[in-house]
Amino acid sequence: MTTATLAPARTEEGRIGLPGHLRHVGALTRRNLMRIKADPESMFDAVLMPVIFTVLFVYVFGGAISGGQDAYKQYMIPGLLGQTGITLAMAVGTGLNSDFQTGVMDRFRTLPIGRSSVLLSKIAAETCRALLSFTILIVFALILGFELKGGFLELLAAVGLSLLFGMSIVWISMLLGMALRSAQAVQGVAMLVLMPMQFGSSIFAPTDTMPGWLQAFTKVNPLSALADACRALMNGQGAVAHPVLIVLAWSVGITAVFAPLAVARFRKRT
Repeated sequence: MTTATLAPARTEEGRIGLPGHLRHVGALTRRNLMRIKADPESMFDAVLMPVIFTVLFVYVFGGAISGGQDAYKQYMIPGLLGQTGITLAMAVGTGLNSDFQTGVMDRFRTLPIGRSSVLLSKIAAETCRALLSFTILIVFALILGFELKGGFLELLAAVGLSLLFGMSIVWISMLLGMALRSAQAVQGVAMLVLMPMQFGSSIFAPTDTMPGWLQAFTKVNPLSALADACRALMNGQGAVAHPVLIVLAWSVGITAVFAPLAVARFRKRT
């Protein structure tokens, strides 16, 4: 990627116009994808995590939670879409922090590009990673015997909803990546956020056996709504509209709050 590739398309007032921003986002997204191609080990989490989580939870906890693996597959795998998306999203902040530490952002600072283009390209590249991970999860689930009782359009809706929520979490992850001093700190804070959200939800087990205080948390946890929405869409039964609206509201709200904060923090650091 050369400086000429990112030459600005400026308006008469000297600001970079929309075509210029789109070109910069495209060039930087290509750079991020080329880095993945040069370092395929960075895709291990996206490729292996759906397989490992599915096998572990279905065959270790399936009998205890649902009385059998077949019933648990129908319950857990739809919720695993949301869990996979948010886990991949929180890893973006670690990579962004490393870019600052290694001087990559110093190079971007010298280029005539829109500052938000760098962050948007991260989201575009992460979207590709998430779609690959979702595809692997669904294909592997079907091989294990998961029954897609909903239609193909409902499956696409579940994937799209999981992707939308995951990409909203990317903004939080990137803000943490710029606010904390080291990649290890970003990873540690991400785990502190992820663990309560994932296990304090309806992804892995029904919430009606949980203590009252934990049920209160699961009811406001957006991952519970996401799991319930994906479950209703992919299993073809249960209420769909209410959990979908909750996930959409959370996704829009998180993006509206944390996207400006992340862009402002990035401009301050660069």
